[in-house]
Amino acid sequence: MTLLATLLATLCAGIGSVWIAAALIELGVRKAGAGRAGFDAQHLLSLAAGALLATAFMHLLPEAFEQSADAHILFLVLLAGLVFFFLLDKAELWHHGHEHHHEHAEEGASPESAGHHGHAAHHGHADHHLHGAHGGQAVHKAQPAGGWSLLTGDSIHCFGDGVLIASAFAADMRLGVVAAVSVLAHEVPHHIGDLVVLAQNSGSRRAALVKVSMAGAVTVLGGLVGWWLVAHLAGFLPYFLTLASSSFIYVALADLIPQLQKHQGARAATLQVIWLGAGIALVGAASAFSHLH
Repeated sequence: MTLLATLLATLCAGIGSVWIAAALIELGVRKAGAGRAGFDAQHLLSLAAGALLATAFMHLLPEAFEQSADAHILFLVLLAGLVFFFLLDKAELWHHGHEHHHEHAEEGASPESAGHHGHAAHHGHADHHLHGAHGGQAVHKAQPAGGWSLLTGDSIHCFGDGVLIASAFAADMRLGVVAAVSVLAHEVPHHIGDLVVLAQNSGSRRAALVKVSMAGAVTVLGGLVGWWLVAHLAGFLPYFLTLASSSFIYVALADLIPQLQKHQGARAATLQVIWLGAGIALVGAASAFSHLH
C-alpha cells in the first residue's frame, strides 16, 4: 500500500506539476493576446516557499524528532544537508560560469561579460521563468542552447524529489501527501521556466512539454528507489526525513525567497505575504484532508 501511494504521489508531483505549468503558460499567453496582464509568477514563488517551509518545520522535522534518534545528530544532519545543498549550488554556479566563459571567449566576448552571464545562469532554476510568465516572450539568455543540460539537471532534481517523497510516505501516509503537495507547488514555477526555454530552443511547445514531462516522470523512479532504500534501511528514516527538511528549507530560503526581496510597492509586498501564507495553509489543508481519510 505504501509503495502504491508513493508511486501515485510521485507521478502526480512529477508530471502533474509539468502540466499545471503548461496550463499556466497557456493562460498567460491567452491573456497577453487579449491585451490583459498575465499571471504573476512571483505569486507562485511565494506559494511554493510557504509550502516548503511549512512542510519542513511543521511536518518533516517533528516527525524525525519523534523517532528514536539523538536530537544532536539530527541537528548535525540538518546542518550538513544545508551545507551540502549550498556547495551543490556553488558547483552549479561554477559549471555555468566556466561554460559561458568559454562560449564568450569563442565569440570574442570580454571576461567580464562572460562572468555576468555565468552568474545569471545560476538563477535559471527559479528565476528564468519570471521572464516568460507573461506569455513567454522573454527568456533568460544564459540557458544552454540545446536544452539537454537543463533536462539532465531537471531529471536529477526530480529523482531527488521522488526519494524525499518516498521517505515521507515511509514515516506516515499523511506526511507523504503533504510532501508531495509541497514538491508539486515548488516544481510548478520551476517547470514554467523549463517549458519556456525549451519551447524557444525547439520551436515547438508540444515537444517542450513532452521533454519536460519525461524529466518529471523521473520523480517516480526516485520514489521507487527511495521506497527500496527506506525499506532496507529503516533505522535511517529519521535522517532521511531531516535531509529532506534541509532540502526544502534551502530551496525556500536560498532560491525562492531572495527573488521576492526586491524593492516594490506596498500592494505587491502584501500580495507576496498573502501568497506565502496561502502556501502554508495549503500544506495544513493537505495534512488535515489526508488525516480525515
